[in-house]
Amino acid sequence: MNKLIHIGFGNIVNAGKIIAIVSPDSAPVKRLVQKAKEAGTAIDATQGRKTKAVLVMENSQLVLSALLPETISQRAQAESRDENET
Repeated sequence: MNKLIHIGFGNIVNAGKIIAIVSPDSAPVKRLVQKAKEAGTAIDATQGRKTKAVLVMENSQLVLSALLPETISQRAQAESRDENET
């Protein structure tokens, strides 16, 4: 079964489809986000707040989150620990 993780403000993604969780501060990531917005492959889950993390998904979509990458990573790792215990 696919595990879902909460990425803030009621938004949830499939943890098994995440390739990377990166900070949006670098120029290459900013260009990647801009190109994804132009192509319609960016999903804005920030609820109008500042983007603090960009999730790169398997299907080349980007998910923008207002949570820090460390927070999302900890939630994903907690899910995998829970899965291993059961």
